[in-house]
Amino acid sequence: MAERSEFVELAERFLSMLANERGASEHTVRAYAREVKNFAVYLEESLGKDAGVKVVEHLHIRAYLGVLYQRGLTKASAARALAAVRSWFKWMAKERLVEQNPALLVSTPKLPKHLPRVPSVEEVNRVLNSLEERRSAERSGDSEQGTADGEAIAWPERDRVIFELLYGCGIRNSELVGLNVDSVRWGDDAILVRGKGRKERLVPLGDEAAIALRTYLPVREAKLTASGKGALVHEGPLLTNLRMRGDCRLTTRSVGRIVKAIALSRGLAADVHPHTLRHAFGTHMLEEGADLRAIQEMLGHERLSTTQRYTQLTVGQVQRVYDETHPRAK
Repeated sequence: MAERSEFVELAERFLSMLANERGASEHTVRAYAREVKNFAVYLEESLGKDAGVKVVEHLHIRAYLGVLYQRGLTKASAARALAAVRSWFKWMAKERLVEQNPALLVSTPKLPKHLPRVPSVEEVNRVLNSLEERRSAERSGDSEQGTADGEAIAWPERDRVIFELLYGCGIRNSELVGLNVDSVRWGDDAILVRGKGRKERLVPLGDEAAIALRTYLPVREAKLTASGKGALVHEGPLLTNLRMRGDCRLTTRSVGRIVKAIALSRGLAADVHPHTLRHAFGTHMLEEGADLRAIQEMLGHERLSTTQRYTQLTVGQVQRVYDETHPRAK
């Protein structure tokens, strides 16, 4: 068996550190693993297995981006690859394996500014109201069409909780499925959310979301008990899968299918996904006059600049405020 190159060895060391020391999410580790390993293989092929990381220059990284474009990757995909490579070399520079980070000399591909379409308050309320109506008039024999695992439009009480928490609390899909029963802090009217980098934050729990949860929890308990998994009632995952398989925790993929199936059935755009509801949370709060830093805290954004992207969606609101309040605008 041939010896591995220094590129591959250091790539694996970096990824191990990322997973064990930094507490990065599984999604982040998978994404970085793909990008860093692909670049390590490229360096092997272009520089040879006997070469070391100290010979890598920014020109090699630029050439690699060119290869990605030739393969048909978008600028967004190339930018993600460059971000991973930058992190890898930043770690190596910190460990004094290289003198400097050559990736810093490579400009990030300029991305087109696509503002996500956010459903209106009326559209979101229409969906949420329809979920409450569907629960009240639940038909006999849940339809399990729409997904391979039968999750979409199959459990009214749970599906309403999914929409109420994604839109009402602005949490990420991964944060949603990571919630446990004890994540709900009833005494504080809040939920404890574990975000990126395992950082925790308390997010206000609105009245409608609380009502949805109180309606859902007894049904969840009955299903868990019937399936012989009653031990999970008070300490297991908040959102469970329909068949009570494995550890019973609902997956992000299933949440995506549920959201899309319900959105389509209620007349929303075909590109609606869980993150759309998070965008709607931030946008609608901003439109109603919420402080940007308060929104930043609730969304769990590390940088205010990330939250400020929502201001691009409310230019009309800003213009109206200016016209109505500034002395020189009258």
